[in-house]
Amino acid sequence: MNHTLLKSIFSFVLFCLVVGASFAQNRVITGKVTAASDGSSMPGVNVTLKGSPTGVTTDGDGNYRISVPTGKVTLVYSFIGMLPQEVNVGNRASVNVELAENPTQLTEVVVTGYNSTQKKDILGSITSISPSKFKDIPVAGFDQALQGQAAGVQVTQSSGTPGGGVAVRIRGNTSISASNRPLFVVDGIPVMDEAISGRGFGGQNDNSLSFVNPNDIESMQVLKDASAKAIYGSRAANGVVLITTKRGKNNARTSVTVDAQRGAIDIVKKVDLLNSQELLELQREAVTNAGQDPDRRGLIAGVTDAVNTDWLDEVLRRGIYQQYQVSASGGNDKTKFYISGALRDEEGVQLNNRFTRYSGTANFDHKINQRASIGTNVLLAFTTNDRVKGDNFLDGVYSGAIKSLPWFAPYNEQGKLYGPGSPNYPGFPNFNPVAQALLPRFRTYGTKILAGMNAQYEIIKNLRLNSKISLDYNNSEEDQYESSATAIGGFLPSVGGQGYGVYITNTLYTLLNSNTLTYDVAFNEKHHLNALLGAEILQSKNRNSFATGRVFPSDDFTYINSAAVQDQAGSGFAQNGLLSGFGEFRYDFKEKYLATFTARYDGSSRFGPSRRFGFFPSFSVGWRLSEEPWMKSLTFVQDVKLRASYGYTGNERIGNFTYLGTWGASTYSGATGVSPNNLNNPFLQWERTREANVGLDASFWSGRLSVILEAYDNLTDNLLFNQPLPLTTGFGGFQGNIGNIANRGLELTISSVNIDHSGTRGLRWNTDLNLSHNQNKVVSLVDDKPLFRGYQGNGVSATNVILPGHPLGTFWGLKALGVDVATGDALYEDFNKDGRITPDDAQVIGTAQPLLIGGLTNRISWRNFDLSFFFQFTYGNKILNFANTTLVNTGADLENNQTRAALRRWQKPGDVTDVPRYVLGNTFNNFHSSRFLEDGSYLRLKNVAFGYNLPSRWLNKVKINNARLYVTGVNLWTLTAYSGADPEVSTLDGSTSAQGIDFFTLPQTRNVTVGLTIGF
Repeated sequence: MNHTLLKSIFSFVLFCLVVGASFAQNRVITGKVTAASDGSSMPGVNVTLKGSPTGVTTDGDGNYRISVPTGKVTLVYSFIGMLPQEVNVGNRASVNVELAENPTQLTEVVVTGYNSTQKKDILGSITSISPSKFKDIPVAGFDQALQGQAAGVQVTQSSGTPGGGVAVRIRGNTSISASNRPLFVVDGIPVMDEAISGRGFGGQNDNSLSFVNPNDIESMQVLKDASAKAIYGSRAANGVVLITTKRGKNNARTSVTVDAQRGAIDIVKKVDLLNSQELLELQREAVTNAGQDPDRRGLIAGVTDAVNTDWLDEVLRRGIYQQYQVSASGGNDKTKFYISGALRDEEGVQLNNRFTRYSGTANFDHKINQRASIGTNVLLAFTTNDRVKGDNFLDGVYSGAIKSLPWFAPYNEQGKLYGPGSPNYPGFPNFNPVAQALLPRFRTYGTKILAGMNAQYEIIKNLRLNSKISLDYNNSEEDQYESSATAIGGFLPSVGGQGYGVYITNTLYTLLNSNTLTYDVAFNEKHHLNALLGAEILQSKNRNSFATGRVFPSDDFTYINSAAVQDQAGSGFAQNGLLSGFGEFRYDFKEKYLATFTARYDGSSRFGPSRRFGFFPSFSVGWRLSEEPWMKSLTFVQDVKLRASYGYTGNERIGNFTYLGTWGASTYSGATGVSPNNLNNPFLQWERTREANVGLDASFWSGRLSVILEAYDNLTDNLLFNQPLPLTTGFGGFQGNIGNIANRGLELTISSVNIDHSGTRGLRWNTDLNLSHNQNKVVSLVDDKPLFRGYQGNGVSATNVILPGHPLGTFWGLKALGVDVATGDALYEDFNKDGRITPDDAQVIGTAQPLLIGGLTNRISWRNFDLSFFFQFTYGNKILNFANTTLVNTGADLENNQTRAALRRWQKPGDVTDVPRYVLGNTFNNFHSSRFLEDGSYLRLKNVAFGYNLPSRWLNKVKINNARLYVTGVNLWTLTAYSGADPEVSTLDGSTSAQGIDFFTLPQTRNVTVGLTIGF
């Protein structure tokens, strides 16, 4: 036998051995998958080998057969609407599995206030928001995270200022002068949600909700109708948002998660302003049209426009955003815990603007025995907010930069900022915006403590007592100094020209004790009853103080004890309380017919003794059609439920002691005394909202498609509103209960699983869509006379009006009819037909209320990759570009720059345009009119997130459980017809009657962030 033959035989034998060995390394696992609820077979279940693309699906009888390697392997079983399950195979050749319903679907337990229930049994209008929907979005507060995520909830970030105000409205505006913000409840504690700082910065406020780290949130529920929120009674008219923070899990090993984010922040859009040459040409034309010589005014080509400063570029920058968090959680059958610590640091796009937050959370639960358990939750947050003046401040940074003439410069040849006293200082009205950003110190230190202790005890079987004591503590200290080189500290004569300092403190805390008894029982396998009774006492106290100083020895001494003049100071104290009893009774028959009755009896110190208590009941019913025999034949139907509710909620969020006739200190000719401040009204009572709601909840194809359709009709009466009085009485009015406001609307929510091959690590695509339409209307007031709000308009009484028959946020002004092609003058409608254009010709010209709002979210995953993109939109609302009364002012003055829109002005007979001719001193062409009202509709790509989960085979080598690398973009693209920088802003942050005004408001920012999450 030759060597070639031997070599061939040896190779063949070796090949057979290798192949045989390789086949011997695989084995076959068989089994059956059934439903845990009834033991029925489950076809179409994905069975995959963990960490591998290998997978099969069960056949029509729920059976499967899969080939796996020898050794330790884990099989993953998944199916839509069911909890996924991982099984370590071991040495078994057959593995049978029971899959349970996914609690994130119909059986999800939803917190409904002082109680909880399964999602499928909810009769009220409640929207649940998972933190997975905003976990990649770098929002400062959970109120921002609500935007576009729930039908009926309108969220507007009033400006691009970090830590700034956010307006949240649920099913419209229900009040005029009382708060329209919903009640926010964190782990059972109602939290302070209003601005806590004492000094205004234009129309923008700080945001007390930015103290809470959204990454610590486990779930959010938005309660929208009376059935869902009447349990909160007098504070529930504007809706309730329940936030539950993360807690440890039973029998879960300790896990540690590290999350790091870092990104860049830019402004979404710059206002397009004129350069020096363009502005000079425009101003010379305006002066010439007025019959004057522009040269004698110093408007000389080549001289006046020798400097060309882009003031927006000077005051804006690219900010850096960063956030880092470490959290740990775990537990056993006795004790559970969750702790976290985080740092958030955000540079604003304006110079010297920055928001920093240090926060920590510690939640503990301990089971003492089979009957008793205790728990604690503690949230600590410390913030530093370096603010800058904005909006309509004359010495604001962004507003000053937009208005400033480009032929001035911020620095001299030596690189020193121009200030008062310099011949090149711009002076009134725009000053030096760069100096206004860099030189003042407007630093606010904030502290928040949110803490609670609770205990549960099962008195007898199914009867539980729950008692909770909690604290919401808020403190703000404002340390401010404006140097002698600023507008206030150096230019304003009344201050003295040698600096100005302010120090303000404000402390507000709320103590709450809540006690509930809950009884839950089922009998005869048909009836289920859940009853809750509770009592609650709440007390809030507020202390504040301030002091000012001026005339400092130099700008090296910046605190008030160095001021030569300390002529203003003050302090104050206020408190209020709430005493409540409440109850809830739920009943269902065979889970087919359901009913709930809820009521709360509240007593508030804010009302007179005879009207102090109010009763707020609600009743709701439901019919689960899918349990009817005639519908069970429709196999694609998972659940269909009709529900209806009717009830009352209230609003008591007004100032303290307004029902009393109060007196205050006053001085006259150097003598001190007291004088009346307010008239008393012992009959002042609750603002009450009657609410009716009908809804349809439907789920099809094992949860692949779910639809929620709702309609509501709400009417608020006994409005808490200042009732006007003749000024001859010495008072402008008194706090009363007058008028009615109506809100009616439709809401639609659709969620779908469009593609699902996730069981084999293939493509999965989910879509969530919500649409909302609300009609708001002031039904009646004390009379039909218009009540003017907002700003004073040129040629009219005001920019906004409250008028019966119209919605809140109605705009007021002259109706512009265009520009006379022969003369170039503005044309206005002579509304009262008297042949003249006067303030009496003003009329309703539009509304800030949108016809439709909504959000669209798509989430796509494939293997280790995931992609989500979220669109948010509003349609049909108007926005008042009030800045254009200055920036396209048709020559009313020469003190401000103009936008590029001024270049399309009328210049000669026959010109067809919407911008009148420029004539110096002519205010008629600049009267407040619908010319400044624009379509505020927009479609915005609010967020895009792309992530990659690192393969487990890599991570196992370094003892890491999971790791995800991701990149997110916020406000990347906006489609709008609005000519301003941003259609979402609102100068008067939180205003009800004057919403939708853009008056030099800093626009939203664009944020691109890279993040890494690692789990151990």
